[in-house]
Amino acid sequence: QKMPPSLPATINIREPRWDQSTFQGRAKHFFMVTDPRNLLLSGATLEEARRVVEDYRAGTVHPGLTEDQLWRAKYIYDSAFHPDTGEKMILVGRMSAQVPMNMTITGCMLTFYRTTPAVVFWQWVNQSFNAIVNYTNRSGDAPITPSQLGTAYVSATAGAVVTALGLKSLTKHLPAILGRFVPFAAVAAANCINIPLMRQRELKLGIPVTDENGNRLGESTAAAQKAIFQVVVSRIGMAVPAMAIPPVIMNMLEKRAFLKRYPYLNAPLQVGLVGLCLVFATPLCCALFPQKSSMPVRSLEPEVQDQIQKKDPWLETVYFNKGL
Repeated sequence: QKMPPSLPATINIREPRWDQSTFQGRAKHFFMVTDPRNLLLSGATLEEARRVVEDYRAGTVHPGLTEDQLWRAKYIYDSAFHPDTGEKMILVGRMSAQVPMNMTITGCMLTFYRTTPAVVFWQWVNQSFNAIVNYTNRSGDAPITPSQLGTAYVSATAGAVVTALGLKSLTKHLPAILGRFVPFAAVAAANCINIPLMRQRELKLGIPVTDENGNRLGESTAAAQKAIFQVVVSRIGMAVPAMAIPPVIMNMLEKRAFLKRYPYLNAPLQVGLVGLCLVFATPLCCALFPQKSSMPVRSLEPEVQDQIQKKDPWLETVYFNKGL
């Protein structure tokens, strides 16, 4: 029996499997990255994937390894280990936890929006989760201090709660359907506060910029600003279908006899609808911008431009990990 041909050591698994210059390619990539089934993988499976990936990058090809197995190992590795630091990420902070965690939290925010204690509680839960996600998926390898972490967390939670309560009081005399959109406005406002604050170190010190081959050229705050802006837009986009479509459907259903007869089905239905939206919205909104983002050298800070000019005077574009 013939052995299968050995896999060449030239496949670039530092990059995604699909063309990241197209939206379709990025969408396929993020459907793999955000797959909730990755959360069920054992520690042994994760370590085996890490071993396969790190050995392959070092030039060692495991006997019998196929290309599909290699890419599977790469996506398992990417789902659990930070791209810049290589550290294993907190379980609930991983992108594969986005759909199950967000469908539960968002479903409850949309169900229990009528009383002030419920609004405060679920906005606090949501911002606690967001703080973990933003910290876990930050760009670069610079650590964030506990005081910076605390400031970002408190500011975002306060911003979300104040926005939610302020809008809730404004909608008291308006149609009931408008009250259902208060959680979305609060989440959008909190994202604009939470993400920049959680990644403030990047805004102060910059994030690593590289050439096309991944050679580090320096740290840029201009790249950090672009990265954080893209992540804020993606996160707000992610929340739009999940927080805009279910309220309209639930408003219609609550007028029917079925939900009046079985009111306990309100929360499960809401969570299910949110989950259905998030399964598609999460990867598609992550795919709005390439993970390995780029910008012209001329758009960087003058001192970083000078630094790059000395290393490679002909370089026109730099690349950076935007975070998630």
